[in-house]
Amino acid sequence: MHNPLFFVTLFLYFAATMGFIMHMVTLRKDAEKAATWVLAGGFAVHTLSIAVRWWNAGHVPMVVMRETLSFLAWAIIAGFLFLQFTAKIKSLGAFLTPLATAIMGWASSMSGEIRPLPPALQSLWLPVHAAVCLMAYAIFFLSFVLSVMYLIQERQIKKKRLRGMFQRLPSLEGLDFMGYRCIMTGFVLLTVGIFTGSVWAEQAWGSYWSWDPKETWSLITWFLYAAILHQRFAVGWRGRRAAYLTIVAFSALLFTFLGVNLLLPGAHSYAKF
Repeated sequence: MHNPLFFVTLFLYFAATMGFIMHMVTLRKDAEKAATWVLAGGFAVHTLSIAVRWWNAGHVPMVVMRETLSFLAWAIIAGFLFLQFTAKIKSLGAFLTPLATAIMGWASSMSGEIRPLPPALQSLWLPVHAAVCLMAYAIFFLSFVLSVMYLIQERQIKKKRLRGMFQRLPSLEGLDFMGYRCIMTGFVLLTVGIFTGSVWAEQAWGSYWSWDPKETWSLITWFLYAAILHQRFAVGWRGRRAAYLTIVAFSALLFTFLGVNLLLPGAHSYAKF
């Protein structure tokens, strides 16, 4: 089943991406402003698209991979718009929206068929657990992009090449602080996601924890982000070290989200490509 709103969203996200890249290259403020409002329009259409999918499917659209990728992109854009209208992080859109658009493009290549919900997923815990986990992933996605921007900015400063489009990159302090705030928020959400998943697992399978591959890698990811926060508070790690560790933790997160479904069959293997 094809939802035309999905493809309208993809088009608007792509148009916004072009606007943010134009702003990054030309430093034209009107390009950034126009791109932000186009992106906000795309986000509104995306929200409606998810609602329509939910209505047609009769359950929350966060089960098969197309649905989870769509919701992940939606949450990433939601987080970006929040930062854009509150923190005004310059040039973030040029780094973030191409990736969110690519996720939507990937999702569009998958089947839009609505399938019956497996018995194990017919629970009120589904929208809670799935939404919280995907929002945590989206916020960690933001922290990853901010870390990449930090490393680029640091390198440009060291080489004294702050010219052209790199003039739009935020300060190192600002990038480090916003990355830390994202990790804090994502860590809380991931903790809630693991907890709700455990409660749901006990109701569905009679065990709070069974060391399913998804559970195991979620725990590994949780420990990596906990290590980032511990090192920041206990040792004072900031800047480059924190950025590199954030990238490592995000790599584990990607494997938790995608690699487990592809390579490690288990109780969560319903979300196939």
